Amino acid sequence: MNNIQRPRLTAFGSSRLGPEKPEYGDVFALSKSIAEAGWDGMTGGHQGMMAAFSEGIYAGGGHIRGITLERFPTPPNNTLSEEIRSRDFFTRMGTLIEEAQAWLVLPGGLGTLAEVAMTWDLLAIRVLEPRPLLLYGEMWEPVIETLSEQLVLSADSAFESIQICHNHEDVLQALKVHN
Repeated sequence: MNNIQRPRLTAFGSSRLGPEKPEYGDVFALSKSIAEAGWDGMTGGHQGMMAAFSEGIYAGGGHIRGITLERFPTPPNNTLSEEIRSRDFFTRMGTLIEEAQAWLVLPGGLGTLAEVAMTWDLLAIRVLEPRPLLLYGEMWEPVIETLSEQLVLSADSAFESIQICHNHEDVLQALKVHN
């Protein structure tokens, strides 16, 4: 398997949802299936949803690239295939956004919201070529519903740039169309 020719999926998500949470096992299983379907992964950290994603991609035979911050230590038991250390959040975020063929937004908090907002805006205003921006999990539907009622958007078709995925099959099908 030549990992250079495989598309790369960036995952954004909380660092605070650990192995004791049901979301962790779910994301591990999903990302393992994603790797088995021919995708590699990229993530910005080592904990929570990012760790679950990395472990699943690794278990599925995929290559996992970490774009991490220098200010946070790399744990010795991580499953990253390679790691690129960034000095600041914005360089890290730019790499995670620009070098992906698709994005998977997992349950998360303010950092995840910042990452999805930047990615979404760049897609909506066509700075980025159209690619799948997949919001996975129950938390995203009410967030997007509220945003659709409240935001003043710079692009009329902004909501066409995102897809809410309720289950593994939704994610895998969306990625299959773009693989």
